[in-house]
Amino acid sequence: MKITRLLLTALAASALSCAALAQNYPAKVVRIIEPAGPGSAVDVFARKLAEGLGQKWGQTVLVENRPGANSAIGAREAARAAPDGYTLFHANINNSLNDVLLNDACCRLNEALIPITMLTRSPLVMVVSPQLGPKTLKEYLAFVKSNPEAMTFASGGTGSVTQLLGTKINLTASTKVLEVPYKAIGAEMPDLLAGHVKTAYLSPVVVTQLVKAGKLVALGVAGSRRISNLPDVPTLAEAGLPGVEAYGWNGLFVPAGTPKEIIRKLQVDVLSVMQGPTFQADARDLGYELGGGSPEEFSTYIASEVNKWGSVIRTAKIKAEGS
Repeated sequence: MKITRLLLTALAASALSCAALAQNYPAKVVRIIEPAGPGSAVDVFARKLAEGLGQKWGQTVLVENRPGANSAIGAREAARAAPDGYTLFHANINNSLNDVLLNDACCRLNEALIPITMLTRSPLVMVVSPQLGPKTLKEYLAFVKSNPEAMTFASGGTGSVTQLLGTKINLTASTKVLEVPYKAIGAEMPDLLAGHVKTAYLSPVVVTQLVKAGKLVALGVAGSRRISNLPDVPTLAEAGLPGVEAYGWNGLFVPAGTPKEIIRKLQVDVLSVMQGPTFQADARDLGYELGGGSPEEFSTYIASEVNKWGSVIRTAKIKAEGS
């Protein structure tokens, strides 16, 4: 009985301590580890968020870039950090794909790194060179089947969502469009515009103006609904490929062991910042969805992404580079 009372007392004291910690958080500089390079779209978003949180908290929030290894370098550093809420990790879809390809327990999302909230989600847009000829997905698939040797799609390399979307379309449509890997996001653009690579899967912010100018042809949006930037472009499901969806997404994480009270405070404060007019206008103008939901919702979404793309990876027998 005495041991039980002591245990209950200790648990109560611990709960009060965590609550007090969250109430006083943050009391010093917070850093966000960004696994992409400076100037990238996700880096720009992280810096806007850092500025908004800094103003809300009255504390400095720094963004530290740790690019490389398909976002794994930043993930490893974040997972090793103290679980006190002062190191956040700005993960993206590459991190969940690494979890399937690399099977490295060091920095798995939902395990070594615990979700706070999704920040943004953007469906990829399937585009082709106008020199190719097809103006619709149906015409494109017919052209592919009659000209298999001439067809290519650009990817971000092994384990990238663009590689997996191109592979998923090949599997679903029974086509054999050849992958052309590039080393960086956007590196394919000169070849795409020149017609050297025929197909690409890019974010709305990258392709909208090029489509409107007639420099690219959009065949479909790889999302559940059309986007405001390109309202006349059907979803891939509407165009004839049901069940083919691919999003670029990103969100905030903390090292495992971070108190739940701090995670909740972070989620609420991030949501508050993103509800501001600047973030709302950016989402509308750039064609992405804003997140802000609960850690549990984000955790479930991540698990579904790992399951979906893991199936494609296994079916297509995709292996990590060097394995």
